[in-house]
Amino acid sequence: MYLTTTRRSGDQLGNLRRLNSMLEDAFSGWPFQQEGAGAITSAWVPACDIVEDSDAVKIVAEIPGVRPEDVKLSLENNIITIRGEKRHQHEEKAGQVHRFERSYGAFERSFALPNSVDAEKIEASYEGGLLTVTLPRAEKAKPREIQVRTTA
Repeated sequence: MYLTTTRRSGDQLGNLRRLNSMLEDAFSGWPFQQEGAGAITSAWVPACDIVEDSDAVKIVAEIPGVRPEDVKLSLENNIITIRGEKRHQHEEKAGQVHRFERSYGAFERSFALPNSVDAEKIEASYEGGLLTVTLPRAEKAKPREIQVRTTA
């Protein structure tokens, strides 16, 4: 008969912190880089996808329950910041609340932009709980073919 022993650490929170640190190290640098002390400063942080093609970089933030008028975008020193607030929508009624699992409050996410973005043409749209920020590439940064001429 074989016995398998499992060593369990009593410091589960410490294990989570180490895992979080390893993930931060693995996903550092553009397009994952977050800048400044305010990169993640709130109790809840919307999940963001960053996708890129030859024409633009897009940041898609998952912010269901946030009204578009409660979202602000700013650009400073080549850092785009998304700020907003998800308001608590609980109605006070007679009875007992057993659990609140949804997060509420202010949030802020900041991302360093690549130099190839045309800051004057940044656009944002909101649909179905998703905020899409489109960061078009500057014309000079778009890939292009260069014709080779012959000299005779």
